[in-house]
Amino acid sequence: MVLFNAATKELTAKIVYYGPGLCGKTTNLQHIYDTLPGEGRGKMLSLATQTDRTLFFDFLPIDLGTIRGMKTRVQLYTVPGQVFYDATRKLVLRGADAVVFVADSQAPALDSNKESFQNLIENLKEQGTDLATIPHVLQWNKRDTPNALPVATLNQEVNRFNAPTFEACAMKGEGVKETLAGVSKLVLKFLADKYGGGTIEPPAVLAAPTPAAKPAAKAAAPPVVAPPPSKPMEVEEIGSSDALEEIEELEAEVAQGSVPAAARQTGAFRLPHASVVEVPVVLDKSLFSGDAPVEIKLKLYIK
Repeated sequence: MVLFNAATKELTAKIVYYGPGLCGKTTNLQHIYDTLPGEGRGKMLSLATQTDRTLFFDFLPIDLGTIRGMKTRVQLYTVPGQVFYDATRKLVLRGADAVVFVADSQAPALDSNKESFQNLIENLKEQGTDLATIPHVLQWNKRDTPNALPVATLNQEVNRFNAPTFEACAMKGEGVKETLAGVSKLVLKFLADKYGGGTIEPPAVLAAPTPAAKPAAKAAAPPVVAPPPSKPMEVEEIGSSDALEEIEELEAEVAQGSVPAAARQTGAFRLPHASVVEVPVVLDKSLFSGDAPVEIKLKLYIK
């Protein structure tokens, strides 16, 4: 589920790297993290188990464009591949906007790839999401191994929804950035169709420059008259006893008729001070001993 941050004008998309154990998910994220500029990435968090690790970090790409003026921040997660960590996989997968399925290209790992892909479909289904309807790509990792299966065989056996695929050797960094760029473009288009009317605005560094129109002759601007300096507000601090005396005097004037009737009706009479008053109020506990409610009235006189 995409997150919107109005303060920073960013939307955050969650991409989860999924796949069987030891297929190269962690290697992918580690390579991406190591090659990103430090100022654009967040801190990497790692949750280690006995045989696998769950990693998380986020970063702000500079070349993906914006949606309705909002930049896209990407959060990358891995899940533990071992079967007995299925509960953790479900938790990490929750709210994912896109998925990268990392498959081990070696022939002995084919069954593990198929089982893990089926597990991905089932876990998303439990959360009310159909994998066929969300952006996802498949990465055929370990293409440099001697027993790697042909890409056509992997596509036929694993890629059920004809998603885009990428060949990679994550240990060497080959195909890692291409996989990330592919899924990032898919998720950005998906979010643009859902929230931005299908419009993706190119980033400023990549946008074609608009030809500048010839400036028209400008009329002479009238001289700017500086406003007179404002007088600082004078505030007189008085004690609570002085304030109470003024209030009593004002009430006496009202009772004697010294204050005009119109001012009494509208409240347009003021204390002679523009005051900052600190009046301590002490309530005795005995006031609240009965069952009847206690009514407290405060009168504020402001100039």
